[in-house]
Amino acid sequence: MKKPAKPKPAHSDRDILLVFQVAASISIASFFYYLQKSDLLLYGDAVAHINIARRVFDSRTPGLLQLGTVWLPLPHLLMIPLLFSRLLWQTGIGGSIPSMLAYVFSVAGIFQLVRTVLPDLRDPITRFAAWLAAVIFVLNPNLIYLQTTAMTEPLYLAFFIWTIAFFVGAIRKCVAGEAVKANSSLLKSGVCLTGACLTRYDGWLLAAAMSVLVVLLAWVGNFVSLRSGAKKFTMLAVAAPALWLGYNAAVYHNPLEFANGPYSAKAIEQKTSVPGTPPHPGANDLRTAFKYYLKSAELNVAAGKLQLFWVAGLIFGTAVVVLFQRKLWPVLLLWIPVPFYMLSVAYSGVPIFLPDWWPYSHYNVRYGIELLPAFSVFAAMAAYGVMKFASTAKVRSAVALIFVAAATVSYVQVWRTVPVTLQEAVVNSRTRSLLERQLAAIFKTLPQNSTFLMYLGDHVGAWEQAGIPLSRTINEGNHRPWKQPSDPSGLWERALAHPARYADFVIAFDHDAVATAVNKSELQAFTILRVTGQPEATIYRTLSSNHAR
Repeated sequence: MKKPAKPKPAHSDRDILLVFQVAASISIASFFYYLQKSDLLLYGDAVAHINIARRVFDSRTPGLLQLGTVWLPLPHLLMIPLLFSRLLWQTGIGGSIPSMLAYVFSVAGIFQLVRTVLPDLRDPITRFAAWLAAVIFVLNPNLIYLQTTAMTEPLYLAFFIWTIAFFVGAIRKCVAGEAVKANSSLLKSGVCLTGACLTRYDGWLLAAAMSVLVVLLAWVGNFVSLRSGAKKFTMLAVAAPALWLGYNAAVYHNPLEFANGPYSAKAIEQKTSVPGTPPHPGANDLRTAFKYYLKSAELNVAAGKLQLFWVAGLIFGTAVVVLFQRKLWPVLLLWIPVPFYMLSVAYSGVPIFLPDWWPYSHYNVRYGIELLPAFSVFAAMAAYGVMKFASTAKVRSAVALIFVAAATVSYVQVWRTVPVTLQEAVVNSRTRSLLERQLAAIFKTLPQNSTFLMYLGDHVGAWEQAGIPLSRTINEGNHRPWKQPSDPSGLWERALAHPARYADFVIAFDHDAVATAVNKSELQAFTILRVTGQPEATIYRTLSSNHAR
């Protein structure tokens, strides 16, 4: 006979509502703070994400092919409705809104995950652990900044966390004999996993790991009642990667174009590396790759010696699960970012540069934020484990105080030293932003309705700042990638061959696609821009234009 379900504690719904309210308040407040400081578009990738989405409808050749190949499509698709507004496009707000919503839901997901995985909601220690995890996550200064930008990490974190939260819920309901609800939760987990797989490639490793787990549970383990949900889950887990591979195969004639094509991280690294020297720390070295990724994660939660506390909490909380609370094993999936980034750094041309280690710079340090769910949940598990073993209420209170104090001191120090994600954005934006401002100022002085030929991959922000529609440019997005090995009839190729027929002005940067391929006999240089740390930019006027567009 099925046991009657235990009534939910009265404070349960109030807690989750309060979590949403706190997260939304922090999100909105930080958004206005960074908006007035003009910090929303510091990341070059944030500018690129916004303009990829904008190009889908604002282009000489609009359509979904403007989504390209390297970055997964879901973040851009979510931005598109917002970017019809010129204001939301130019300010970057159109890219901030999806990230902010994702941040709020990810905080709620952390809270839901902990209170689902721990056994008794009536236990005040369980309630404290759920709140501790949510507080560690919601108050993280690096995530607070990132969620105001168009970067993809906040959106991925929301899908990642809820994938695991629903998965945990499915396991718990299956154990309780609630087969229908268990399969429903497993289906929800699969939907979130699909979202993760269409947001960042991190989700692909998560999908592979969880698909194996689900199959083992349903067909080898004691979770036979999950089989109907398991079939749908695995179909969803496979669907997103298969869709992207199929898209790349159809459009680029290479299903792995995003991984080994000319715009992939591996190809870019090969072009920029110096022969005879390691391209970046951790290349072909899993051990060093692990050290650099873990250090980037530490920098995202604390500064200085306090990083040791968080690593200790991460390890101790994991030990609590593995050794004493094995029923909580699904939360071990929060470790997935570690093997993914180890493999990416070692073998996929993905560098991580840290300010504390060689080469003493900031690049992709933000990737460490994806271990924040693990830091938050396992710190909460560590506190839960110690408090459960504590003999008196005073000891439990002392343990709670230590964890709260550690989080408070850590984040105060991070704010004082400036969050590392903001440091990374500032360091890498200085010269790029200066060049784009100068370009935008020049573009505004040129005759209205002029048309331009330019490679947009590196400095599309100049058009955004100038408020000039992208449809007034001919760019690499106007190339037909399925026409291989060349497409002389394509708009991009025709404009490079005879720029005077298609554009009024041509902008070329040293060694870019325009500088190396454009027919300069039809051009006259009238402005050269030089900014330290950026390629020289030459603006040409076409000698004679018949405006055949």
